[in-house]
Amino acid sequence: MKPSSMVYPQLPIMKRWKKILLLSLTFACVTTALGPFAVPVPKLNGLVSEQEFVEPDSKFIEINGVDIHYKEAGQGDKTLILLHPFGGSTYSWREVMDDFARYGKVIAYDRPAFGLTERPMPESWESNPYGMKANVEILRELLDAFGVEKAILVGNSAGGGVAVAFALEYPERVDELVLVAPGVGGGFGPQFPAWALPVMWTPQLRHLGPLLVRDYQETLPRTVDRGWFNKTKLTDEIRETHLQILKIQNWDRAFYELNFAPAYPELRPLLPQLTIPALIVAGREDTLIRSWYFEAISTEIPDATLSFIPSCGHVPQEECPLEFMDAVSRYLMEME
Repeated sequence: MKPSSMVYPQLPIMKRWKKILLLSLTFACVTTALGPFAVPVPKLNGLVSEQEFVEPDSKFIEINGVDIHYKEAGQGDKTLILLHPFGGSTYSWREVMDDFARYGKVIAYDRPAFGLTERPMPESWESNPYGMKANVEILRELLDAFGVEKAILVGNSAGGGVAVAFALEYPERVDELVLVAPGVGGGFGPQFPAWALPVMWTPQLRHLGPLLVRDYQETLPRTVDRGWFNKTKLTDEIRETHLQILKIQNWDRAFYELNFAPAYPELRPLLPQLTIPALIVAGREDTLIRSWYFEAISTEIPDATLSFIPSCGHVPQEECPLEFMDAVSRYLMEME
């Protein structure tokens, strides 16, 4: 018998393995495609509409199809826009709204996914309203709606990131930047790789989305606590008001859409391109973003002033409002 003849009896076995492999791959594909839809995503109980928390001075304006909640104070030629941190809202500025009003008209508003601003669902929008680009355009449209040509942008943490992004895209609309413990990427916090975004936009992951972010029920309270250096100043009322966000319908879906919104250019490498004067003011004892980070970015922004508030944490406008306003007032007076 020729050696080659021993090959032929194995062909049926090879075909059988091909069939098994094909069936296995088919099963894996079907499981991957349909399996996530079999996972139940129960609704959270006890959630209410944003309207349940509306206050007498609450106001609303529709911007780019989103019902934006805002508060305002003061009047004058200058306009100051207050941009809250992640998890924050107009409530983040309660201690300093009147102080800022000495300099002109003040507008604090809730960005999509936060506060009392509407949380649109994917089936109702043409494009994601939660991403950075969408936030930049909402701010531009808001300025237009109020007839504001140029404004002073005051942004805390993630709000500082929005302020920087806006100043890079629309420098002609910005007078000054007041960056309060700003987060502009490159050295803190979770970063989602670009390759992960298309996966998170699939119908399967969108179905599971709320489950993926519900751990904020545990992490957000800890983040609120970590934002303060002197915990005796963080009263139960302040903590509970900040955590109202977890009582509002669709907060989990909104957080999912926010975290996996379309990618935006990394801000930190663009800091040298800023043409707007900037004050960076931060608590020296910030444990959410360390002081070395603020020292570093202050050297990367061409016209930046850095001011630290001793014995203060990540939200100095709340924890140390007197010292915060002293630093900001001195800066604004110097810029006049």
